[in-house]
Amino acid sequence: MATIPLQEPACRGQSGPVFFAAGFRPFFLFTGLQALLSLPLWLAVYVGGIDLNLPFAAALWHGHEMVFGFAGAAIAGFLLTAVPNWTNSHPVSGRPLMALFALWLAGRLAFTLAGILPAFLVAVLDLSFLPYLAWLVGKPLVQAGKMRNIAFLPVLGVFFLANATTHLQAVTQFGDPMVGVYLGLTMVLVLIAIVGGRIVPSFTQNWLRMQGQAVEVIPITWIEKGGAVGSLVAAMIGAIFLPGSVVSGIALLAAAAIHGVRLGRWHGHKTLTNPLLWVLHLGYLWLVVGLVLLALPSFLPALTATAALHALTAGCVATMIMAVMTRASLGHSGRQLQVSKAVAAAYALLALGTLLRVVAPVAGGAQMGLTHAGGTVWSLAWLIFVVVYLPVLTKPRADGRPG
Repeated sequence: MATIPLQEPACRGQSGPVFFAAGFRPFFLFTGLQALLSLPLWLAVYVGGIDLNLPFAAALWHGHEMVFGFAGAAIAGFLLTAVPNWTNSHPVSGRPLMALFALWLAGRLAFTLAGILPAFLVAVLDLSFLPYLAWLVGKPLVQAGKMRNIAFLPVLGVFFLANATTHLQAVTQFGDPMVGVYLGLTMVLVLIAIVGGRIVPSFTQNWLRMQGQAVEVIPITWIEKGGAVGSLVAAMIGAIFLPGSVVSGIALLAAAAIHGVRLGRWHGHKTLTNPLLWVLHLGYLWLVVGLVLLALPSFLPALTATAALHALTAGCVATMIMAVMTRASLGHSGRQLQVSKAVAAAYALLALGTLLRVVAPVAGGAQMGLTHAGGTVWSLAWLIFVVVYLPVLTKPRADGRPG
């Protein structure tokens, strides 16, 4: 079974602030802060309590920042952590990491201040982050000849083009600027399908064997060799460009079935005593649920895609991000792979907040209340993450090693 290892890379030592000794430190912390701060701000905008004075719909700001800001930071933290493992190279640290982080932060500020900054400046600041990230992670991959993992670079490329599309359509007002956000979301889901398909069964199988359960995760070749990613891309493209069509609905249900079969073979029901594992399975389950919900408007026109989008974003994307960040942060800070009860509670709150937000669109008069309740509970989960992991991500490694 192919895996993505999360062991320790080669390290020549470090100089400068420990916060910029490894990519997971600033980007994982600010992924949590982005979620913690931006959703309450969006809820305030949603009810009309705050006006950001944006030159485009506030919903575009919300979607853009969750996909390209929140998920973008998590992707950076993951790749900057994983690529040194794949290539046995020194992690990006110090000034290059500071510059990359500054570009990400500048993009967040620029897009939020789009009402007072020139559109060209907003685009340049926001779009500069991904090319530099691709350079930093792509160079060692090419030098090491890791052709299999170079496949992540085209995904970053499409992610960048999706963001550029959002800016272009927002400025020209030609077409729906949310198309770029949806394409960006598709790339995030593709990364989850690739990475999740490697680490979830691998981590689960290894842990179960340590518990004395001789399990074997036997992959279905055609699913792992392109069926999972291909079906997901086809389904999402159909949902974006043929929304509500029967063809789109069938493609979405087919993709949900494929990923459901994939998930069902990973022995998730045997991991309920290990929060670090069951949260990975839960995150992938949200992908299946989201695809099914996204298919329903094709057959029940009275329904909208709102519930599905929150199942895929607040559910799948956020849960997988928190699951990977909590595990990788412990391992790469020299700590045991065991989360506290508070973090396990954060996993549960994330699921509850997502569920409330998914149910809200069909709750009639209770929609507004459930929307706020879901957002509050979801944000509380990220508050716990930030509080618990602040010392983990800002202090030196527990084992005294650099990084």
